[in-house]
Amino acid sequence: MKLVKTICAFLVVGVIATSCQKKAEQSTSMTDSTAVAMDSTKTDSAAVVETPNIVGVASANADFSTLVSAVKAAGLVETLSGAGPFTVFAPTNAAFNKLPAGTVDGLLKPENLAKLKSVLTYHVVAGKFDAAAVTDAINKNKGKFTVTTVEGGKIDLSLKDGKVMLTDANGGTAMVVMADVPASNGVIHAVDTVVMPK
Repeated sequence: MKLVKTICAFLVVGVIATSCQKKAEQSTSMTDSTAVAMDSTKTDSAAVVETPNIVGVASANADFSTLVSAVKAAGLVETLSGAGPFTVFAPTNAAFNKLPAGTVDGLLKPENLAKLKSVLTYHVVAGKFDAAAVTDAINKNKGKFTVTTVEGGKIDLSLKDGKVMLTDANGGTAMVVMADVPASNGVIHAVDTVVMPK
């Protein structure tokens, strides 16, 4: 009889110990999963913010508001948000203001969509060319480097007083006033004049 009581006592102790151990394991498991969740929250909040694409960068800069409106009107947002890379010689608002009165409003009309696309894509070159690469290409080509634009026309790049100059198909010129604005799918160089294709 004493033996039976002793065995029963051992069984009860064993059950209690096992139960306590399971609770401890559950508690430890919950603590571990909470720690993992907290760690992942920390990682998410410390995530690196990615550089926006060309359209995103231009949209965030008030000096390019006319250009952004034109890009939207021309239906080129998707194109310039693509993988690229692209080099954009982006006219500032002041550049668009140099055009004859009514030119911008005229280009934004639906019936002039083809002309608007032509003007805008004439400012885009396939590939990423920062200021150093452009300057190097000009110097290696006797002071003038010709690029083919996405529109299909050509622009001559040269240097004047250390600044990159663009000469369009009609002999019009523009100067880079701000170089190397980075974007995730290329680079933007702001220009002070709108260049025109033939």
